[in-house]
Amino acid sequence: MTTPRPLTLSAAEARRIALRAQGFLGAPDRRAGVRGVLRHLGAVQLDTISVLARSHELIPYARLGAVGRATVEAAYWGTASTAAGQAQPHAFEYWSHAACILPIEEWPHFAFRRRAYRSRPHWNHDLPDGAYDQVIKQLRTEGPLTATELGGAKRTSEWWDWSGAKVAVERALMYGEVVCVERRGWKRVYDLAERAVPGTLLHDDLDDAECLRRLVRLAGRSLGVGTRADIADYHRLKAEQFDAVVAGTGLVPVSVEGWDRPAWADPEALETAPRGRHRTTLLSPFDSLVWERARTERIFGFTHRLEAYVPRPKRVHGYFAMPVLAGGRLVGRVDPGREGRTLVGRQVTVDGPKAVPAVAQALVEAAGWVDCTNVRVERVDSPELRAPLAAELARLLA
Repeated sequence: MTTPRPLTLSAAEARRIALRAQGFLGAPDRRAGVRGVLRHLGAVQLDTISVLARSHELIPYARLGAVGRATVEAAYWGTASTAAGQAQPHAFEYWSHAACILPIEEWPHFAFRRRAYRSRPHWNHDLPDGAYDQVIKQLRTEGPLTATELGGAKRTSEWWDWSGAKVAVERALMYGEVVCVERRGWKRVYDLAERAVPGTLLHDDLDDAECLRRLVRLAGRSLGVGTRADIADYHRLKAEQFDAVVAGTGLVPVSVEGWDRPAWADPEALETAPRGRHRTTLLSPFDSLVWERARTERIFGFTHRLEAYVPRPKRVHGYFAMPVLAGGRLVGRVDPGREGRTLVGRQVTVDGPKAVPAVAQALVEAAGWVDCTNVRVERVDSPELRAPLAAELARLLA
């Protein structure tokens, strides 16, 4: 019996499938709102950098438009009342692609990672004697607390010099004995998992294979189509973990024109051709549409690199350059800033004259979202496009 040849997709078809899977093609599901975005993506990455807003706020904005920032936070960290009158979280924070907000129903599927952390022989920070038990006792007695409230996050002003309490509670978080179901003033709020996670979900009963099958399947659905590396990277799985379970996920082998490696697609994504309106928006560099550089180059022909940690003289596009998505393509970059109620494009890259209206629209819409009434551009990489961009901004702001 011969193995059937995989379905072949054009590069354009693969790009549209990816855009729809990530929520950028077709009408947004406004009724499901921010929680719908979280469940659709499966993971929303957190990061400390805040320019226009923090990345976890930019993710739903890019898909839904100007949803209120307080609404975003409440959607992630709010709770629902169960029939028994208990407060049940909608999400929790854990290590996925990086530190991510994850739907609470996925708690059981990270059991493989909790087990791996429990058997980990080496850690970056030493755990002082008695600190772990003290943290658990304090949380049990006093309820949800930040690291500061547990006894201090740091011993000195150095960012890496954690206190004993911080080391202990972070270890407990990795083990799954403690859970973070809220950020308060950007500080993690820790609680006992036994108290915060719904009883039906609070278990590590699933073996590694079942956990991995679920996460590979979810990643394939969230990406629409991807290579082995794309799909494994979504939740930071190893290539061999992907290989061990992909046959049981239901993902369909496909070949994509121009891609030099095999790919897999979500079978539901192949049932109908992607159609609908494309979003025009600024993207967080940590958006799952673009967080993997090789995939971004392959799908969009767009080289993207976060330069926040690059020395200023070596930056090419700016501190927090945000790609501009329009018409299903990446058509520019904006390194934003704020001065009062003015959104400042400190450095703007525009992919030719035809992209000027889209870049201007993305800037003006972002300005309105963060309550800015004006937009000013300081530098345009193509000087001949500065005047057309300024004129389009003036027209939109009039």
